Amino acid sequence: MKNVLKILGLVGKIFLYILIVSGSLLSLATAYIVLAPDDLPKPYHLSYLYPTPTPVLAVEVIEATPEPEKEEILPGQGVMIDTGTKIINLAEPNGRKYIRINVVVEFAPPEPEEEAKPAPAAEGEGAAVEDPAVTALTTEVNARLPMVNDTVITLLSSKTFEDLYTSTGKEALRGELMQKLQAMLPDYKIIGVYFTEFVVE
Repeated sequence: MKNVLKILGLVGKIFLYILIVSGSLLSLATAYIVLAPDDLPKPYHLSYLYPTPTPVLAVEVIEATPEPEKEEILPGQGVMIDTGTKIINLAEPNGRKYIRINVVVEFAPPEPEEEAKPAPAAEGEGAAVEDPAVTALTTEVNARLPMVNDTVITLLSSKTFEDLYTSTGKEALRGELMQKLQAMLPDYKIIGVYFTEFVVE
C-alpha cells in the first residue's frame, strides 16, 4: 500500500510540474505575442480596433428632374404596313395544298423629333396631319418589302397543312414571323403581326 501511495505522490508531483511548466510557457508566449514588436515573427498578430469618429461630409442635395415615362405602345397604336396577299404552296408530299394569306406588320411609331413639325397633308379644314418620322418609317419599310415578302414566303413554304390549320399553329406562325422580321429589321420595333386573310386549301 505504501508503494501505491509513493507512486501516486510521484505522479501528482509530475503532473504539478507539468502544469507549472505549461502555464509558464503559455504566459511567456502570451507576453511575447502582446508585447513584442510586430516586426518579429509571431504565430499571429493582434489587431486593435479603436472607435473612430466618422467624418461628416457636406453633401449638396440636387433634386433630379424625373424623366418623363415612355408610354407603352399597345397593339393598334403603331404604324401598319400591309405586305399584300400571297398564294404559297405548302410543304406537302403531293404539293397540292396551298395557303392564301395577307400579312400586316405593325411597327412601333418612331419618336417624334422636337425640331420636326408635322406638316399638313392637304389644304383645307380637317386636313390630315402627317408626321415626318412616320412617313420616313413607312418609306423605309416599303423599300424593304421584297425582303419581308421573301421571309414570309420562305417560312410558309416550309410549313405543312397540319402545322397551320389549328389556332395553335397560327399563333406559332405569328411568333416565328415576328422573330424573323424583327431580326431582319433590327432598327424598328415590331409590336404585332396580323393575318387579314388566312385560307389553307
